[in-house]
Amino acid sequence: MNDEQVRQAALAKVPAVTLGFWIIKILATTLGETAGDTVTMSWLGETTDHPVPNGYLIGTAIFGALLLILVWAQIRARRFNPWLYWATIAASTTMGTTLADFADRSLGVGYPGGSLLLLGCVLLSLFAWHRTLGTVDVNTVASPKAEAFYWLTITFSQTLGTALGDWAADGALGYAGGAIVFGAALLVLVALYYWTSISRVLLFWAAFILTRPLGATVGDFLDKPLDEGGLELSRAMASAALAIAIVALIVILPQRAGVHPGDREVRT
Repeated sequence: MNDEQVRQAALAKVPAVTLGFWIIKILATTLGETAGDTVTMSWLGETTDHPVPNGYLIGTAIFGALLLILVWAQIRARRFNPWLYWATIAASTTMGTTLADFADRSLGVGYPGGSLLLLGCVLLSLFAWHRTLGTVDVNTVASPKAEAFYWLTITFSQTLGTALGDWAADGALGYAGGAIVFGAALLVLVALYYWTSISRVLLFWAAFILTRPLGATVGDFLDKPLDEGGLELSRAMASAALAIAIVALIVILPQRAGVHPGDREVRT
């Protein structure tokens, strides 16, 4: 292994994509929905008769600042740290919730407009990443520049997923129906992974995006009023329960960094 390959292997700070990864990711996206709604809708009162002015914008600023701090720490870290990584994912999905709500509701672009705008942001981010570094494979995230593109794309995808989830849930599908549809779409991606030769990078990003609306609809199903098709659970309590489950899974399930292609070549 040469010096450059040693450096890349040491700096691989994203987890291996395993079943455990996807379980924690779905829980983290659900947490993002309930935690974001806890701050903007419950604490800042956006859905009450006495809302704090610009509640969605304030919530986005709070979680955006937290996300920037965590991304900075993630890039500065010398090796993969599962606690730091999943905290950053949770912050991105929570900011995605408040930012999507701000765009859809406060700016008035609506779910279709917000979803198309955010889809464009995701595609533009992936395009710029590929043009700059030659690949968008998460196994190559082993440099500050690659990490910056990785987290930018993730943040856009989390926000897009929120808009898609809210669009589906507030329409004819409802919260439970939306969760079933997005869950079924993920199963289709699993089938494509095992039984076709479609690009694994493409399937990864498609699944990564789809887990977000699944989490959004499940989160809404947990905390929305009974007459709107939800279970009307406490947003704060649901968020706490999800956070505890994520912590338990990080402890229980194996957490290891993904293998960089350069490291993989040396081992073969």
